[in-house]
Amino acid sequence: MLKRKIGEFLLDAGVITQDQLSEAIGTSSNQEDVDRKLIDLGYVSESDIAKNLAKQLNLSFVDLGAYEVNTQATALISSEQIHRYKVLPIEFEDDRLVVAMADPTNIFAIDDLHVMTGYEIIPVVVSENDLQSAIDKYSTSDDIVEEAIESINDDAASESEIAAEEKEAAGAPIVKLVNMIVTEAVRDRASDIFIEPQEKDVRIRCRIDGVLHEVMRSPKHIQAGIISRIKIMAGLDIAERRLPQDGRFGLVIDKRPIDFRVATLPTIHGEQVVLRVLEKESIMMNLDELGFLSGSLDMFKESFTKPYGAILITGPTGSGKTTTLYSVLNLLNSKEKNLITVEDPVEYRLPNISQVQVNTKTGLSFAGALRSILRQDPDIVMIGEIRDEETALIAVESALTGHLVLSTLHTNNAPATLTRLVEMGIEPFLVSSAVDCIVSQRLARKLCTRCRELFTPTQEELIEAGYTIDGSEPTEIYRARGCKRCGNTGYHGRIGLYEIMTMTEGIERLLVENASPEEITELALAEGMLTLRKDGLEKVRSGLTSIEEILRVTV
Repeated sequence: MLKRKIGEFLLDAGVITQDQLSEAIGTSSNQEDVDRKLIDLGYVSESDIAKNLAKQLNLSFVDLGAYEVNTQATALISSEQIHRYKVLPIEFEDDRLVVAMADPTNIFAIDDLHVMTGYEIIPVVVSENDLQSAIDKYSTSDDIVEEAIESINDDAASESEIAAEEKEAAGAPIVKLVNMIVTEAVRDRASDIFIEPQEKDVRIRCRIDGVLHEVMRSPKHIQAGIISRIKIMAGLDIAERRLPQDGRFGLVIDKRPIDFRVATLPTIHGEQVVLRVLEKESIMMNLDELGFLSGSLDMFKESFTKPYGAILITGPTGSGKTTTLYSVLNLLNSKEKNLITVEDPVEYRLPNISQVQVNTKTGLSFAGALRSILRQDPDIVMIGEIRDEETALIAVESALTGHLVLSTLHTNNAPATLTRLVEMGIEPFLVSSAVDCIVSQRLARKLCTRCRELFTPTQEELIEAGYTIDGSEPTEIYRARGCKRCGNTGYHGRIGLYEIMTMTEGIERLLVENASPEEITELALAEGMLTLRKDGLEKVRSGLTSIEEILRVTV
């Protein structure tokens, strides 16, 4: 129990006067009532009481309203246990679990949490109001799922009727279930949410750090309600189930504006829905934060500080090309420059940049939009993707006529991009003159800094990974282990791998002579280009990722 009564401690600390304490005691029956009376009379706040309680018990005080709660920690105990003990796990500290409590003297709760989680518990003091708000925000209840299941039985109404009911009832069980799915996905750092109808149920998966994880399965009979709700949020036609549809909607989750891009696809078991999670903060990154090695970053920066030329970012879908492009645009965006983009779709809306959305239904293609854009006197043009010969030709001609052009292509490496443009019908001499820099990239998972472990690799492992055994190879590197913080994956977050090739005279000459991609690659490597594998191995050496992850994403 408390060493001293809180009222007396507040008095000694000068927070309240003796008269104020006497007034509170005179109208209260016990110590808890005294604390509440002091708050009701306006003499102290809940935060004052919590801070002084923390001082008295020699514990830390945490302002939960300004604290970034680690959702991996909150997931360690069930919602029922969170409400039962009135606690909230908020962070990991080494191999210990930090738990927010309004009453840190509850040793029974601390002991039970230790047994349930296996962690040593570090209690921190928070105010009751803040704790309750945080519990309401971060604890996910199975009751939401059960309520949704019970609300729609096998004789459920038609999809349109369900949707109509949901429109009128913001608190409907299906609405709560969908909100819970998207909220938890955002808190788990998911980039995509998959609602996948199966023969007998509905599978819900999230892509976290580039890898899919199944998060729940729902009964088949609530499938129509879930999909209708998402369609309503995205402004789609809920009656159309035979054709694919695209839409988007926005939510504010944990005080962060989040956009969701929605795509539906008819399958044999019903409509599959995929939601791409678009967080504006993630796109407003500096190039320094993306994972470029210092030498590669200097080479890249030199290319886009030129007044004209084409810079091409290549790689498969989901390799971070858009993030790299927007990071460059943020750096180039100024009052002196006219920046225009043409995208399909516009994923992120940026201030002070004119963004054009491709619309094939109205006949506005990349090529058509580009022709109009060039009449708007732009300094910098960003093309979401070069898909055909006409778009490629306009992009190349724009780069040759004094515009800085940024765009993407789907190729496996940087040298192959040149031959890809030639195969699309662009003359080699135009490509060699217009293109200034090509960046091929991938995303690799970063090792969890809480659980990664150091080990000594064998020479065979180093050789297989691609290291040269000449004395410069690393003697110790990190590998993934897995802990509760990272969901036992061993990884937390992602980092870019980059292969940067600048157009030198030698490469231009080879291209004009119709050299093969292999010959161009050989010369680029001789001139200092790092392959994706080599770039990744440098990040392994730095302890950022593992050999296994680099072997997974590069060839």
